[in-house]
Amino acid sequence: MNRILSIAKKQPIWMFVLAITVFFSFSSPYFFDLNNFSNILIQASTIGVIALGMTYVMINGNIDLSVGATVALAASLAVGLQPALGIPGAVCVGLLSGIAVGALNGIIAWKTGVDAFIVTLGAMIGVRGLVFIYTDEQSFYAFDFAYSDFGSSELFSIPVLALIFIALTILAHVILKYSVHGRNVFAVGGNRDAAKEAGIRVGPHMLLNFILVGFLAALAGILLSTQMGASTPNLGRNYELWTITAVVLGGTRLAGGFGSIIGTLGGVLAIAILRNGMNLLQVPSFYVLIILGSILIIVLIIDKRLAEQQGQGVEA
Repeated sequence: MNRILSIAKKQPIWMFVLAITVFFSFSSPYFFDLNNFSNILIQASTIGVIALGMTYVMINGNIDLSVGATVALAASLAVGLQPALGIPGAVCVGLLSGIAVGALNGIIAWKTGVDAFIVTLGAMIGVRGLVFIYTDEQSFYAFDFAYSDFGSSELFSIPVLALIFIALTILAHVILKYSVHGRNVFAVGGNRDAAKEAGIRVGPHMLLNFILVGFLAALAGILLSTQMGASTPNLGRNYELWTITAVVLGGTRLAGGFGSIIGTLGGVLAIAILRNGMNLLQVPSFYVLIILGSILIIVLIIDKRLAEQQGQGVEA
């Protein structure tokens, strides 16, 4: 019992996940169906994969608004280049595009000192424009069924896309909590000047995290395109907002220095369960936006209050 209370205090998002799970289980007879749980995991996987990288970036005290555009770029390249390069080659180019966008964001933010919000906002607009130019505003379709079959495949009756998300979540958690890089993520986000004095190379460190989120955004885009068997130039639109919402709901602070992968997982599942449950109840989707927006504002207000209290404690 004490363990449960401790988790509730450290990760309140999981209490919310439990509450909405109980609510929808009583509200809809289909919620606890195994196929529905598979749907929730699949729906959570795309945003969830991006959110893992965004957690690192936001604990660093940065943000990346270009992830949605990177999703579309990687998916378009992975599908559009298949006739010329085959599936493996096209997928590699798609992943490299995400790494390139992340590296560009990180280098500009590092070398110029411009806030990452502005840098990645520009990248979001520019990359989306490149996608429209490359695709000529048309959708691409995967003609090799092996590509789309992967998106619908299962292993031990669990969707492969969900298994990939779970495996990446475990890996991201272990690295953040137990590695030197993970400790540096918190150190840089908590106090960059102190991190520099401690010998941490802040610029290269942040660059690595931008590359990470770019790679994961590209991977998410490719996985989504396997599920659809296609890519569209509008793919990933607003994904940056969903991702940031999930990470903030999970307890990561916008100012940096605090957060966890476990919390982010809770935020991702909260969004997926809300969307799924409301759909089962045939509630219009815009109500989900209203609920999540309200919750996000409340979380940010609480976060600001906690930050102010900590600041007063330090001054005292």
